[in-house]
Amino acid sequence: MNRLPDAAVARLRDVAARPEAGERYEVLERIGEGGMGAVWRARDRLLDREVAIKVLAPHLDGAEAAERLRREARILARLEHPGIVPVYDAGTLDDGRAWYAMKLVRGTPLGARAAASQGEVVRTVIRVAETVAYAHANGVIHRDLKPGNVMTGGFGEVLVLDWGVAKVVEGRRSKVEGPLHLPTSDLRPATFDPPAPLTQPGAVVGTPGFMAPEQAGGAGEADKRTDVYGLGALLGALLDGRDEPVPPRLTAIRARATAVDPAARYPSAEAFAADLRALLDGNRVTAYREGPLERLGRFAARHRTAILLVAAYLVMRVLILVFRGI
Repeated sequence: MNRLPDAAVARLRDVAARPEAGERYEVLERIGEGGMGAVWRARDRLLDREVAIKVLAPHLDGAEAAERLRREARILARLEHPGIVPVYDAGTLDDGRAWYAMKLVRGTPLGARAAASQGEVVRTVIRVAETVAYAHANGVIHRDLKPGNVMTGGFGEVLVLDWGVAKVVEGRRSKVEGPLHLPTSDLRPATFDPPAPLTQPGAVVGTPGFMAPEQAGGAGEADKRTDVYGLGALLGALLDGRDEPVPPRLTAIRARATAVDPAARYPSAEAFAADLRALLDGNRVTAYREGPLERLGRFAARHRTAILLVAAYLVMRVLILVFRGI
């Protein structure tokens, strides 16, 4: 019996797994896959544009998994920020699987990028921190910040992805709360109930190496400082293994963000970003106690042009005086 080539088998599996997205969406190809499901490139026939459709994996057909995907869509739909991929549509396929359509983003995962300058790394992490700070202001904790969940586009976009394990802070009103209103389609619409915690108390959520100690133990309550730890770990992952030495002030910023005790970390993502901005601008950073000579050196580096101009002027005056024999 002749055996089908591996390429043919892979093609048949792809065709079998391809979701039937009704009349509106023409599913073209699979472009990504994760624990919750696959992401497909598709064409929106109604608006004549390409979109990305995230579909729940076939083996995760339970009500809890479907609600988690819908909850992720609800969170994304309410977090309107340049660093977060917008959601266009959502519903349920004919086979019962939940799905949602979002903007198709073409870019590179942060962890797969070629080595960038240290300054570029810091600026990218600042953009990530600003996005996370916006989410925090709207009552959402990401809980899984890592290079693979950040994408950079060809025009300088920095996007924070995968909000599937995000936590909606209870007891506060935010844009995430309330009913979800999304465009309708020819597919059966999904029913969206108010957000409810889907992670059981004590469950471990996150990625080893990037999750805060309170996440790894499953005993601590995730809050803003949990994401601050993730931001510090993200910064460290992008700095480690480079030939360029890491300045002490940048090392101190990373150390404060990834402190074991949440109380010792930055109180917010914005405070973390503020210290990184201060570093780039040559200002004092709160995470590092500098000595008098370091303070003088930082002042000299920040005002180098003015100092050189004054020094050049003084040298010229001395030369003129010497020339005149004074």
